[in-house]
Amino acid sequence: MDDEPKQRFIEQGSHKGKGIAVFTSGGDSPGMNAAVRAVVRMGIYLGCKVFFIKEGYQGMVDGGANIEEANWSSVSSIIHRGGTVIGSARCSDFRDRPGRLKAAKNLVDRGITNLVVIGGDGSLTGANLFRQEWKSLLDELLSTKQITPEQREKYKHLHIAGMVGSIDNDFCGTDMTIGTDSALHRIIEAIDAIVSTAYSHQRTFIMEVMGRHCGYLAIVAALTSEADYVFCPENPPPVDWPKKLCDKLEQERSAGQRLNIIIVAEGAIDRDGEPISAEKVKQVVVDNLQQDTRITVLGHVQRGGSPSAFDRVLGCRMGAEAVMALMEATPETEACVVSLDGNQAVRLPLMECVERTKAVAKAMADKQWEKAVQLRGRSFVRNLETYKMLTRLKPPKTAFDEAGRGVSALKKQDTLWGQEGYTLAVMHIGAPSCGMNAAVRSFVRNCIYRGDTVYGVHDGVEGLVAGNVQMMGWSDVTGWVGQGGAMLGTKRTLPGARMPQIAARLKEYKIQGLLIIGGFEAYQAGLQLTENRSQHPEFCIPIVIIPSTISNNVPGTEFSLGCDTALNEITEICDRIRQSAQGTKRRVFIIETMGGYCGYLATVAGLAGGADAAYIYEEKFSIKDLQQDVYHMASKMAEGVQRGLILRNEKCNENYNTDFIYRLYSEEGKGLFSARMNVLGHMQQGGSPTPFDRNMGTKMAAKSVEWMVGQLKQHCREDGSINVSSPDSAVMMGIVRRQYKFTPLQDLKAGTNFEHRIPQNQWWLKLRPLFRILAKHESAYVEEGMYITVEDGKPTDLTHFI
Repeated sequence: MDDEPKQRFIEQGSHKGKGIAVFTSGGDSPGMNAAVRAVVRMGIYLGCKVFFIKEGYQGMVDGGANIEEANWSSVSSIIHRGGTVIGSARCSDFRDRPGRLKAAKNLVDRGITNLVVIGGDGSLTGANLFRQEWKSLLDELLSTKQITPEQREKYKHLHIAGMVGSIDNDFCGTDMTIGTDSALHRIIEAIDAIVSTAYSHQRTFIMEVMGRHCGYLAIVAALTSEADYVFCPENPPPVDWPKKLCDKLEQERSAGQRLNIIIVAEGAIDRDGEPISAEKVKQVVVDNLQQDTRITVLGHVQRGGSPSAFDRVLGCRMGAEAVMALMEATPETEACVVSLDGNQAVRLPLMECVERTKAVAKAMADKQWEKAVQLRGRSFVRNLETYKMLTRLKPPKTAFDEAGRGVSALKKQDTLWGQEGYTLAVMHIGAPSCGMNAAVRSFVRNCIYRGDTVYGVHDGVEGLVAGNVQMMGWSDVTGWVGQGGAMLGTKRTLPGARMPQIAARLKEYKIQGLLIIGGFEAYQAGLQLTENRSQHPEFCIPIVIIPSTISNNVPGTEFSLGCDTALNEITEICDRIRQSAQGTKRRVFIIETMGGYCGYLATVAGLAGGADAAYIYEEKFSIKDLQQDVYHMASKMAEGVQRGLILRNEKCNENYNTDFIYRLYSEEGKGLFSARMNVLGHMQQGGSPTPFDRNMGTKMAAKSVEWMVGQLKQHCREDGSINVSSPDSAVMMGIVRRQYKFTPLQDLKAGTNFEHRIPQNQWWLKLRPLFRILAKHESAYVEEGMYITVEDGKPTDLTHFI
């Protein structure tokens, strides 16, 4: 069977006359508005009549003005807003049949037979019960003459599609729920702020985070903030946790650490099921260690604020997919929930996921902790395993002097834990990007824990040639996970003619494995080293490239370290720029993004920011297209839209530069709107790494160590020398669809456009039709329509976004 995804064309207006309603229920979460916007605009694109149901199930029961028809401008300027603009409420009336009878009558009166539910497992369960009772509810309405026989026949089937909106990420069947990433942003921002004050006073901070009975937020927050200890419900600590906690904190302080961070999930318990509160943890620390200890309960701060770029794109994708699921549903189709599996959106049976979610609670009640963790899903398991691995790491005393720096390369008889000690090196090549430091920290500490010696090469190839190489110790990388830029230093210089000097340095330091973290230059450098192995045996060592560039233009991976942070920076800046025009008359902003010839940033930031157009190199455009966009912008302004946003990739077209497009919009928009221009520049490369980039860098580096050691065990000779020259010994460590994958660099050459420094096939281009539909790009409606990817016989959405 062909592994390549098939595509199906979706025609504009192909479902004319169908009634769809969207509502949000239960707790709110950032990203819900993006999902609502996508449902409305995708529904309109397909010719449906789309309705808002305000105040959740209560609005459905009460009817009247709570059920309102939506139009295009109804959802303008809401994608950046937190919470839910259509309101959410708990509803006791809907739990009883009389309440559901009223709701059914209100839906039939408006011709609504398709419901998009955005909420938690309780909201989705209620929707499924409503669907199961639908026919009997219509029969009862008919018998009391509240509806006609024609209505009973016409609206006899109710279809349900769900999306999970919850910051807790406590729904089984999806790796991420809408709002989780934004909540992690709030938590990490708070921890970063607290760290700076804690360093001043040598304090211990205890942070209580949300999550009810799910520890996802706590685990990922701990993983991405270098927390010393975490308490989460699914993995209760051992009975002697007070001793272990105090031992850990004492060890960190004796190593020179000025602060300690402890994360406590609000539902944390011990193995007997007894709650572990932040106050209880504080008492243990104060009584045993007399440390200055403070508690911070983040509370609803985690639920608030503007959604992250990830949640905006997730909401857009899931909203569009939910509409497609309803349009393709048959009377026999089960109610589905749109879920994120790895890096793909899939449709899963709703009640199957609800039952799995309930099974977690049962497993925890039965104290089957391992089962509870597995039921949470692959993403939860992977995060927990990574955190456990990093927290069990500790500076092995036999390998360290008092400063915590490695004393020397370990001999076989002195190795720790019975493993062989290798000598490995890490360096950067290319421009700096967020996430690099998290990867270096993870690599260094994994190596040290194993008993390996690890060198940090400063300033890339130039630093290596100059001998600017430092043996890395445990404490050298403390605090790096949250730092932007590249602490080791980086340059774009390629090896080129310096091969002999590089080989000499690798020989001098007895380097047996090399990790290069960087962008397209890192990929090119890796290729150059492997292609010169025949002349320089020093290059016959395992080489791993971790892609790290905001441009996301490296082949062999769908995501690079730094691109998520850059997307958030662009999205936040666009929000501020548009906010600056609040209260002014109609205005259009032309914004230039970075990315070289790769249009990833412009496209995905455009989708996340609700842009009206995004011009990129990969999708050719003419003056006619630009003109049409200007006219389209004018028509939107006439409909009541006040602000427009146009993104342009820096190298999308040599002649149609940012200044030209700005002048075009200024001239053609006279009397209709004014225009302003902004070039974002290096702001996109700055900032603190997002939780996504911190997490990904940590995991990629840990997996790189595993892979490298596996190669070394196979090819290490008795004298400690390495001689490996096979193509699969020099690899790109990337994310490809549902997994982390090591791809030989040589295999990537054929699929690389070296002239423009981009892969020949780029997955995110599948986002373009969805972007145009949500931006109401009329030419896309007529000429292109929309393609839906189908894999393994199951429809998925347009893209793979982790």
